[in-house]
Amino acid sequence: MAAKAGADLRGEVLLTLARLRLATPRQLKALLLPHQQGTDHVRRALRNLLEESPALVGRAHRAQQSYWYCTSAGLAEASASGELAPTAGRTTGKRITAGKTGLREHGLALVDTVIAFHQAEAADPADWCVEVAHPTPAGTLVPDAVVLLDDGTSAFVEIDRTMSYARLINKLERYDAYRSAPASGRGNAARAPRSHWQETYAGPSLERPFPPVLFVFAPAPRRAAPATREAAFHERARRLSNVNYRLTVATTTVPLLTSGGADRLVWRIVGRGEERRTLAALPKAR
Repeated sequence: MAAKAGADLRGEVLLTLARLRLATPRQLKALLLPHQQGTDHVRRALRNLLEESPALVGRAHRAQQSYWYCTSAGLAEASASGELAPTAGRTTGKRITAGKTGLREHGLALVDTVIAFHQAEAADPADWCVEVAHPTPAGTLVPDAVVLLDDGTSAFVEIDRTMSYARLINKLERYDAYRSAPASGRGNAARAPRSHWQETYAGPSLERPFPPVLFVFAPAPRRAAPATREAAFHERARRLSNVNYRLTVATTTVPLLTSGGADRLVWRIVGRGEERRTLAALPKAR
């Protein structure tokens, strides 16, 4: 496939970094130029964005790898394009890229997840929203990401590298609180009041169930292997009363997801044994 025109690629690189916070040239190539052999075109676009005045992107170097993010000026230009979802509190990836290794690797694992969904044609890279706050009676819920799938439904995505099991379960309980939150607003003669999740994800006639919560376990130094952490999480999560009933919770690992594909038999359902299912075959929450 012929390389995209320079101006088109420049804009797509900027928008991708604005949406996902950070990425490596390899990841950007996988998202934007999957049929290109190398990263030359992406690197040229990144250099051009860096040389703008003011610079629209920034970079950090760690372990012979470069990590790129939108600057404030780049985020302003990306937002002005009208192609970013209106998200309150959108920030650049500078803190993540230049900060602690754990934050950076967590962000990169999320981008690898986006790539796996893109390659499986399960979701477009433009249909991901990172760290959007959701109100609940138990406090604010901030998913690592929310993705609009190609079938028109949504899913919550959580990336785990180093979080304790107690914190993972606490976050799952926060999802349950979000799902169980009472309706807000007055409604009208044609429509009863709806909760935040119904207003946001259920569609006009409430035909869609609560979105599934997808946990993706990523490798991390000095931590148990992702498959081991996944199994331990299942033991704890299946004890929650609404899991496998009002909440559909599915898990996989980054190695399994990237090698097998997001649309393949890589998802294990909490409370349904060890069998792996496809994304399309996930049970619907009631």
